Amino acid sequence: MELRQLQYFVKVARKQHVTQAAEEMHVAQSAVSRQIHLLEEELGVNLFVQKGRNLHLTSVGHLFLSRIEGILTDLERAVGEMHEFLDPEAGEIRIGFPHSLVINLLPAVVASFKKDHPNVKFRLRQGTYTSLIRDVTKGEIDLAFISPFPESHEHVTGELLLTEELYAIIPANHILADYTSIRLEQLKHENFVMFSEEYTLRSIVMEACLKAGFVPKIEFEGEETDTIRGLVAAGMGVSLLPAMALMEGGQMQPAKIRVTDPQVTRTVGLISRKGEKLPLVAEVFRRFLQEYFQ
Repeated sequence: MELRQLQYFVKVARKQHVTQAAEEMHVAQSAVSRQIHLLEEELGVNLFVQKGRNLHLTSVGHLFLSRIEGILTDLERAVGEMHEFLDPEAGEIRIGFPHSLVINLLPAVVASFKKDHPNVKFRLRQGTYTSLIRDVTKGEIDLAFISPFPESHEHVTGELLLTEELYAIIPANHILADYTSIRLEQLKHENFVMFSEEYTLRSIVMEACLKAGFVPKIEFEGEETDTIRGLVAAGMGVSLLPAMALMEGGQMQPAKIRVTDPQVTRTVGLISRKGEKLPLVAEVFRRFLQEYFQ
């Protein structure tokens, strides 16, 4: 069974006419008829029955067509994906990211890359630290921004892109609101607004508080930086957020204060699957990111 036999079969089934199918495919009618005959002989069934000047599918022909159309569609898609894999100007980049990077960093990076690569498509997936590593490992995404950057991991590899400072945020009418910097222990009696437990920013803040000598009292939990920022601005507590999450303006904004003791930071990196070559377009984007963050 040959690919061209299947292609001829599908075309004749759609046209219900050998001559019309042959003309559309720019081949001789006799070649199409012969290949259909050879296919029927190999399968041991009649795929068509003659009705007047047209050919109609038999019952088994309908069944065979439903299967073959799917196979040919998958084949076309596979060939297209292979070409995209090898073409850095027309492919698709599948990239994951944590929520805290989507406000400013990701849009800015994508927009900058698209200036020189306008035909490249992006498929974006938001996730937590654990889900992003899982998606990269399973091959569901090619690259992922991740924080904190895993220095060593069994299944992923990558590079550190930046180290970002976390700032204390407090209500604008708080007694410390006019300070330019504070020690973290100065917030030990405050209620904290924290990320949920599956988010790594929570563990970073918890570790910093423990280092400062206290366990934070958690009053509210959230899953988005703008929710946490808004709750703090509304006077519901205090928190620590990365600088990137505090760049967006709005009517209600908390006071932003540098923390000097201890200084609180997080790392942001880019990961891909260990031991696997990236699609060319994703590799071009990875190199772009290295230069962008230098």
